[in-house]
Amino acid sequence: MRGKTAEDARLLELLDPVAEAAGYEIVRIRLMGGSEQRRLQIMAERPSDGDMNVEDCARLSRAISEVMDAADPISGEYLLEVSSPGVDRPLTRLKDFETFEGYEARLELDRLAEGRKRFKGVLAGVEGDSIGIDLEGEDETAMVPFAWITDAKLVLSDELMKRGADIRAARLASEQQQTSD
Repeated sequence: MRGKTAEDARLLELLDPVAEAAGYEIVRIRLMGGSEQRRLQIMAERPSDGDMNVEDCARLSRAISEVMDAADPISGEYLLEVSSPGVDRPLTRLKDFETFEGYEARLELDRLAEGRKRFKGVLAGVEGDSIGIDLEGEDETAMVPFAWITDAKLVLSDELMKRGADIRAARLASEQQQTSD
C-alpha cells in the first residue's frame, strides 16, 4: 500500500534507504501523471514522533533529489513533492493501524467481504497480519487481512485534530527547552 505500481515499488527500494539515512520513514509514494509532466509525491515522517515539518520536508527533498539525479530512475521530466502525511493520513503499514488504534478510519479492500469493499469504523488494533475494526452496528470486531487492503485513511475528527495539536505542542515545548538550555 505504500506504493500502487511496480514503478512505485522500484522507487521505494531506491529511496527507503535514503529516507532512513536522513532520519525519516516513507509512508507513501506515488508517481502520477502521464508521459509529459509527472509528479513524484512522497509522504514521510520522523519515526520518533510521526511529525514532519517544513524543514524536514526540505531536508528529505534535497537528499532524495541527489539520489534521483544520480540514478535517474524516471524517464522524462517530473516534479518532486515531499510532504507530511497530514492529520487525516493514509494508513499504509501495520504499525500505522497500531498507532492509530481507537481512531476512525476508512478501509477499501481488493475484494468483497460481507458483500462490500468499503468499510468505515474505529480501529481496534492488529492481530498477526489482520486489522481489527469496530464497524457501526456490529457487536463483534471485524478482522480484515492487511493484504486485502488497497487503501486506508484516517477520518478527520475532533479527537484526531486534538492528537495532532498535542504532538505539535510537545514538539514546540521540546524545541523551546533545547533553545533555553
